[in-house]
Amino acid sequence: MKNILLCLLLITTGTLWAQEDAWVYFTDKPETEFYLANPLEMLTQKALDRRADQGITIDEVDVPLHESYITAITDADGITVMAKSKWMNVVHVRGSEEAINALTALEFVDYIDFANKNLNVAGRGLQPKEIQLVNKQLDTQIDFDYGNSDNQIQMLNGHLLHQEDFTGEGMTIAVLDAGFPGVDTALPFQRLFDNNLILGGYDFVTKSEDFYTADSHGTIVLSAIGGYVEGELVGTAPDAFYYLFRTEDAESENPVEESYWVEAAEEADRLGVDVINTSLGYFGYDNPDYSYTYEDIDGQTAFISRGADIAFSRGMICVTSGGNTGNTTNPHIGVPADAINTLTVGAVNAEEEYGSFSSRGPTYDMRVKPDIMARGVNTVSSLPSGDITGVSGTSLSSPVATGLVACLWQALPDRTNAEIIQLIKESADRYNNPNIEYGYGIPDFALARENALGIEENEKLLFKLYPNPATNTVTISNLDEGNSNIVIYNNLGQVVLQSEINQNNATISIEKLTSGIYIYKLSMGSKSQTGRLIKE
Repeated sequence: MKNILLCLLLITTGTLWAQEDAWVYFTDKPETEFYLANPLEMLTQKALDRRADQGITIDEVDVPLHESYITAITDADGITVMAKSKWMNVVHVRGSEEAINALTALEFVDYIDFANKNLNVAGRGLQPKEIQLVNKQLDTQIDFDYGNSDNQIQMLNGHLLHQEDFTGEGMTIAVLDAGFPGVDTALPFQRLFDNNLILGGYDFVTKSEDFYTADSHGTIVLSAIGGYVEGELVGTAPDAFYYLFRTEDAESENPVEESYWVEAAEEADRLGVDVINTSLGYFGYDNPDYSYTYEDIDGQTAFISRGADIAFSRGMICVTSGGNTGNTTNPHIGVPADAINTLTVGAVNAEEEYGSFSSRGPTYDMRVKPDIMARGVNTVSSLPSGDITGVSGTSLSSPVATGLVACLWQALPDRTNAEIIQLIKESADRYNNPNIEYGYGIPDFALARENALGIEENEKLLFKLYPNPATNTVTISNLDEGNSNIVIYNNLGQVVLQSEINQNNATISIEKLTSGIYIYKLSMGSKSQTGRLIKE
């Protein structure tokens, strides 16, 4: 099979730029009370159901931007509104530095953040910019004739989920990419159309309803998740629903693509999407003043990374390619792979060996990245023509994992997004000894399910932790004589609280923990129990 290396990160150039890009943040959302009282005006019932299932309430973040604010910005001299985000109450604009700064005269403008940080009032000094270039063969009975795609699925024990009829049915996946030509005509996608599994899409770059155009990258990515040609290619979630959103302009590299991505993620949230695949990454831009440095890879600096974490807070799982820069002068992951709550995927070959191009961790703030690995070297995929071939890049390891994330969540519908991610990490072969190349390693999705079912069984037989959700303290009942131990982990797998408990002292304080979802592990002698704790 022909080898193709996918990489959307382009070489930066030193051209002079007459116009600037900036984010204009608003002070408020005047219609908040109306929308919170009428949630179906901003979210579909499917989205509300997903929130309810995970105990997530709607809030001001969900409220749309105030239309009169957008109109005033649009009508301003020399300003073009490129994109907008309700999550961050902001519009992305393009214009001269003078025209953009003039927007501060509008009373509802809170502040302006130029993509060129040197132009901000409290901007940083010039910094040097890196030039950025863009085997388990198990003897099992399988329901699908995977053909050459068997390795990439069996490596993660995804076929065992498929055998249990967990093939993504009922789950919704959004693919955010550079275009989808051939998806509406090529044979590997015919099964999706025959079963009405493509629910829609949108081109955020050209503001068009025609998303079966532009760059073929998205087509190849989709094929690894939902493609199907018997005996040649089976995607990891062949029965899931799909939305296809174009957010990447493959002809140029500009931070507006981060804003397009956030727009698409917001639409995915509105429509009730469960899992987002992002086989895109950013570090260097055509205008080098917009580029990132390693110090920016902290999960909080990039607009797109902050958007990915908000997507997680809305109840979705974002699966993101780690990047293809492992053998360049800048080997680290880009954005949004650095986002705190995204599941970042690196690439291995068919023998589970690290792909040398796969971007490495850690993040600048020393978090483990990538999180997991999947096959991204000669991954069996489809071109827009329908030809089945081998394609290389973390752009392919991400969708291979994405489909199985959806299948696992289908198998464990009562679990939250945080719990699903944690189960996947814990199933990986290097979970107790992560490194900068593999992260936590190669996950075992069948084991993740088994572990979850074991947790549920233990919860019936062992201890009880209450109240849950909790505010200040939790108490553990059914303790035997002697000391027990409780450890609480955040969604990064880090220990945030550890305490000994016993029958006489079975209450612990969680007052110092921030609000969110945690995983606890209770140990007493040879018995242990793991479960979810919600801190309000």
